[in-house]
Amino acid sequence: LLLRSKFMASERTKRRVWRSSGAGKISNLQLEEDMLEAAAPGFARIRVHSCGLNFADCFAILGLYSATPTGSFIPGLEFAGVIESISSADHDNSSSFAVGDRVMGVTRFGGYATHLNADVRYLRPLPSDWTFDEGAAFLCQGLTAWYGLVELGNIQKGQSVLVHSGAGGTGRFALSIAQKFGAKAATTVGSTTKVSFVTSHSELTESDVLVRRGSVIFETQTQQWLRENQREGFDIVFDSLMGDYFWPGYASLARGGRLIVYGAGSFMGDTGNRPNYLKLGWHYLKRPKMDPLEMIAENKSLMCFNLIWLYDKFDQMNEILNRMMSMEWEKPPVGHVYPFDHAIEALRFFQTGQNVGKVVLQCT
Repeated sequence: LLLRSKFMASERTKRRVWRSSGAGKISNLQLEEDMLEAAAPGFARIRVHSCGLNFADCFAILGLYSATPTGSFIPGLEFAGVIESISSADHDNSSSFAVGDRVMGVTRFGGYATHLNADVRYLRPLPSDWTFDEGAAFLCQGLTAWYGLVELGNIQKGQSVLVHSGAGGTGRFALSIAQKFGAKAATTVGSTTKVSFVTSHSELTESDVLVRRGSVIFETQTQQWLRENQREGFDIVFDSLMGDYFWPGYASLARGGRLIVYGAGSFMGDTGNRPNYLKLGWHYLKRPKMDPLEMIAENKSLMCFNLIWLYDKFDQMNEILNRMMSMEWEKPPVGHVYPFDHAIEALRFFQTGQNVGKVVLQCT
């Protein structure tokens, strides 16, 4: 009865966290113990079982993310765990949850922790047949794919979609959305070793998976795919890379097509402990520059987003989350699991781009 009661008094509790003394390099991360304050009204204390890694974590830790908190901070944007206590508020949906519930959630930093206080508006029940690792592999990347393709891209049945990095978390969810909406998809991967992963987790064939080998070959690959599938061009290009793949992707759009950009993965590469500022500076100078008048003539659109800047729009984000959760989702593929104490090792592996599926830290 105690475990299933709606609300329990929340007290301070000892926890372990990965804290960066300041953005700039991975070695600034230190494993520490601190005291978590009682949950404020509208928040729930979560005993975290798993937390998911995202590219935004790497960018924040390396000081390349404009949303990174100043000074000391705890990285991490998503988690799954068990509610230990809830502090109710009139404006929230805390009555939807009870102590002992298995949940998954998102947070604006602070996810690399064994306990955290989470806004209940950003919690969702963990499906009964999902593990905590799978729960920590879903919301951030699933929401990114949904917002980009559905909310912005207005994906429709019969349209053609190109998704970059289809073996990664967001790319995998984007392919699932394309399939559910009846769109025809192609995707890119960074190496031949990832082709079989994509085809085994989607309806794509090997001819739909384009192995990136440079922008010139990529342009040839996309044109060949479009010819073979009798398409004028892609209705949506979902771009997490930018760099040398931006312009070929834009050129491959059909009339009325949308290039949707949500990342710049090619800017990073395997940066190691700290950013390569010379390389980043060169990428910055070469960044794409668009002429709106030419875009009008070509009848193409460019849309860019970063969901962390919408985090405070609770009503809007809750509606989007609810629409996303109404779709039937398969279990997220978890490719690599590390103990919580090995977060730096996990981040360094994540930087290499060798992962397929989600990289997760297990807290228990």
